[in-house]
Amino acid sequence: MTDASTQSQPTGRKRIAVVMGTRPEAIKMAPVVQGLRNRPDRFETIVVATAQHRQMLDQVFAIFHIRPDVDLDLMRPDQSLSGLAARVLGTMDEALRELRPDLLLVQGDTTTVLATALAAFHLGIPLAHVEAGLRSHDLRNPFPEEMNRRLTSVLTALHLAPTPLAAAALRLEGVDPARIVVTGNTVVDALHQLLREPFDVSATPLAGVPLDGRLLVVTSHRRESWGQDLENTCRALRDLVERFADLRVVYPVHLNPNVRGTVMEELGGAGRIHLTEPLDYFTFINLMRRAHLILTDSGGVQEEAPTLGKPLLVLRKLTERPEAFQAGLSKVVGNSRETIVAEAARLLQDDAAYRRMISVDNPFGDGQAAARIVKALERWSSGITPLLAADEEFRPEAAA
Repeated sequence: MTDASTQSQPTGRKRIAVVMGTRPEAIKMAPVVQGLRNRPDRFETIVVATAQHRQMLDQVFAIFHIRPDVDLDLMRPDQSLSGLAARVLGTMDEALRELRPDLLLVQGDTTTVLATALAAFHLGIPLAHVEAGLRSHDLRNPFPEEMNRRLTSVLTALHLAPTPLAAAALRLEGVDPARIVVTGNTVVDALHQLLREPFDVSATPLAGVPLDGRLLVVTSHRRESWGQDLENTCRALRDLVERFADLRVVYPVHLNPNVRGTVMEELGGAGRIHLTEPLDYFTFINLMRRAHLILTDSGGVQEEAPTLGKPLLVLRKLTERPEAFQAGLSKVVGNSRETIVAEAARLLQDDAAYRRMISVDNPFGDGQAAARIVKALERWSSGITPLLAADEEFRPEAAA
């Protein structure tokens, strides 16, 4: 790369392969794909789907009007992590040899991401990592995401960090600061786009769910929570609806039998607790939009709830997204029945405490992350450094 003072001319269009396998990856990559495709003079954008989550991935593609150029369709029933990684690695190697991209773009921390990064490394294809730098500092929690993202960072050429905290984590690990850009999180871009669309609840699985009173929206499905922890969460929900007569719980239940069996046994038939099938993303964000309070063990929801101005209790022992916690917008409560009830009750009873967990300042983004990523890739493709000027990067204090 050249010095910032050297304004190199573009060297022609660059072929960018954008890889997605799961619903969260597609949600967060959709604004980037749209931004790249708005610059056909600079980029040829190839969308590659591994379909790690077939049905949920297709739902997001439909919402954002994206059709994959290459569909590897690697989903198999009851696939192991090692089996999936092996299939992605082998199939991606073949696909990349054929596509010959100038740059490979991945997002997040899934098995798709790590196996794709390794395939790219073997072929000498530079990798750009969207949402780089998230760390829990515990390899087993969340599993296997913490391992995936750490190893991916070693193989990454361009680190597109969502927040200053994520960028700092990368610098502490010895990543060259010239290869790190703070962009904001693209999930904020996606939410801003979708919330402008009209929503008709009568055409969704929520049509028969009374949405009056105060809504407590719950998601809990992570493998670290299976068993006793998930039972504790379910029993806490029963305690809360017994204690607060105006409270309704809406819980879209994951299809995994380790989740579904426990939830149905503990909560099936409970009054004012509505167990639904998994919701498409557009329906789910509109449900969260109506929520009074959100409980989750999801990484994405930890970013979405503050974007929507909803207080959040995190059903984990630790989080790799501490920005909301540090800003006072979320609290990590773990899976203790007593703690969940106590913290939720505090927010349901104390208006001042509730208001303190709502802010117009979003620590995760300002809706311009995809534009920053595209600009950084334009500069990369022209051999210009820095990839973004300091005043162009995302700064949470300026995101009001």
